[in-house]
Amino acid sequence: MKDASTVLLLCVAAIFSMTGFSTWPALLPELQAAWGLSGKAAGAIGGSYFAGYMLAVPVLSGLTDRIDARRVYVGACLLASVGHFGFALLATDAVSACLLQAIGGAGLAGTYMPGLKALTDRVGGSRLPRYIAFYTSTFGIGAAVSYALSGWLALIDWRAAFIVGGLGPFVAIALILRGLAPVAPHGGHVPGVAAQLGALKDRAVRGYVLGYAAHCWELFGLRSWIVGLLAFSATQGSLPLAPATAAALINLVGIPASILGNEFAGRHDRRRTILAIMLASGVLAWAVGAAASWPLALLFLLLIYQVVVMADSAALTAGLVAVADPARRGAVMAVYSMAGFGAGFLSPLVAGAVLDAGGGGSSALAWMLATGSLGIWCLLAPLALRRRPDAGDSA
Repeated sequence: MKDASTVLLLCVAAIFSMTGFSTWPALLPELQAAWGLSGKAAGAIGGSYFAGYMLAVPVLSGLTDRIDARRVYVGACLLASVGHFGFALLATDAVSACLLQAIGGAGLAGTYMPGLKALTDRVGGSRLPRYIAFYTSTFGIGAAVSYALSGWLALIDWRAAFIVGGLGPFVAIALILRGLAPVAPHGGHVPGVAAQLGALKDRAVRGYVLGYAAHCWELFGLRSWIVGLLAFSATQGSLPLAPATAAALINLVGIPASILGNEFAGRHDRRRTILAIMLASGVLAWAVGAAASWPLALLFLLLIYQVVVMADSAALTAGLVAVADPARRGAVMAVYSMAGFGAGFLSPLVAGAVLDAGGGGSSALAWMLATGSLGIWCLLAPLALRRRPDAGDSA
């Protein structure tokens, strides 16, 4: 029961730490129009969140091999709040928005993987892969809650959405400080950068790192542009829900998919399961884009797409934890996260550039091409790994 309580505490704290995660994507159509942004500029703002994460995670996650992840978590929550409050008070254009989004993303870098490290430092045994799946699937809940809150609060004022996004991390701090006892980290004394570079020498680790990068390219690109895609579709026909509310509900369906995908992968060949899921999601990216002009068809396909995109999420992370040396687990998680969120930084930017090149946000063809670009690496990953059959050894 103690292990389950620890996992539940970290899951609830993760949701509160992410209240500002989806605020920009939820408000993208409104602020893109108000600030006169191109698709590329709007994508850059969304991607800047993940750029901040990518730059901060080697330091913050790497620290958890040497100090208690609990301490890193609390400091990062404060950083996230600074980014969200700053956006509400200071953002007026693409440059200021990019900078403040990056600060918010750096805050997430000190909560998501360090939160997982806090879990693995306190919980063990045969149920650990399942607990990891529960924790990683909570990311989808946090994203969905953020979409819904931001969409509703934007009816009052868009700045209110960012202010509330900055309040959630304080609740997470209170939960962590009251409910999580300090522990000594299960890490070694290898310097952070050396440990992170050394992690990539392990072929199994490299396979999971590359797989996670392909996964995050698709997932974070979709999360950055889903409200914009739904808003376009609403101009072509009747959409039964507000775009931000629809995005929140679509994100929620991915949660059981992540958990069940990990359960299936644990009982079968993990590598083959992940590759099959990636191939299916890469194909669905194009199908979703082709349905942009038909709101009901788009909603249906987005639900299926979200399920498939999320089906390999926990399977990848649980596989990585299983093959990682416990003494360097924080460093391995840092490399893994840096690759994934680095892809998450580039993906919205590339999709926005494709949208502009294809004819802009009012073109169905442009949306098909932009959405299709999200699945490109998942389509190529199975081909690449078939040429290197041991690159993604099953855990």
